[in-house]
Amino acid sequence: MMHLLVLCGPTATGKTAIAAELAHRLGTELISADSRQVYRGLDLGTGKDLHEYRMFDPPVPYHLIDIADPQEGYSLYRYQQDCFDSMAARAAAGGVPSQVMVMAGGTGMYIEAVLRRYRIANVPENPSLRESLRGRSREDLEAELKAKDPELAAKSDLSSGKRIIRALEVWHAGLVKPVEYSRPPAVDFSFSVFATAMERTALRARIDERLEARLAAGMVEEVESLLARGLTRERMQVLGMEYREISDYLQGSKTREEMIAGLRHEIHLLAKRQETYFRGMARRGVPVTWLHPREGAAKILEYWENRGAENG
Repeated sequence: MMHLLVLCGPTATGKTAIAAELAHRLGTELISADSRQVYRGLDLGTGKDLHEYRMFDPPVPYHLIDIADPQEGYSLYRYQQDCFDSMAARAAAGGVPSQVMVMAGGTGMYIEAVLRRYRIANVPENPSLRESLRGRSREDLEAELKAKDPELAAKSDLSSGKRIIRALEVWHAGLVKPVEYSRPPAVDFSFSVFATAMERTALRARIDERLEARLAAGMVEEVESLLARGLTRERMQVLGMEYREISDYLQGSKTREEMIAGLRHEIHLLAKRQETYFRGMARRGVPVTWLHPREGAAKILEYWENRGAENG
């Protein structure tokens, strides 16, 4: 059985450096859990920080970074399957290091879909359907799903309108052709989840400092390059706040000062949402151990060594 050591947490809390050190010291490989780092060319805006993996000798091998073109979509379904494939390949290598991998990132749904082995429909979003359902109450949406497909309703998470709309998307897709669902992992695995934390004021200061560093390193030029390659303004909206705000600035609808202020505000909100999500995972059955700011790879290694002694 494989064991995943998962490191999650809000943006700018140092996850990448800790995870890279952990993977290096364990002699294993790292799986990224970031919904935007999968895209090639989205480097500074997504904070890939690949130098954190390359500073070790040998460099830390990583998975699920730079695997998709930014012109195309990359779904939760695809991520889960790619992650399961990465785990199976590592397990097939054999030896003690193949028994553990490190997963690190801030996209909570990606992490939870893997850990809880969600059964995910390979169905793209249906914008016109979503628009037609927008504004309706959760109760109304639930009643419609139950009327259309009681079996699907019984299997679906009905806790929010957003999730019911997703179930209705799956139902509509099934009218055209059979829906393909994700396959279970080929390798059985257990997991332990750790999360990085930082005091709110200190985290905001760190976010602002990191933003300035990335702008100085060429983040605006990165967006210019993507636009020159033919990515549309609409696609930039989907790729996240950095690409949305900077493309708006480049196309003249915002000043540089407005762009930077907007980015600070949105990244602060993102960090808050991420912390809320990861704290909620425990209520949904995924225990999370929060690390203090000075705790890092050594704390997780201590846990892993103690676990091995208990199992040995």
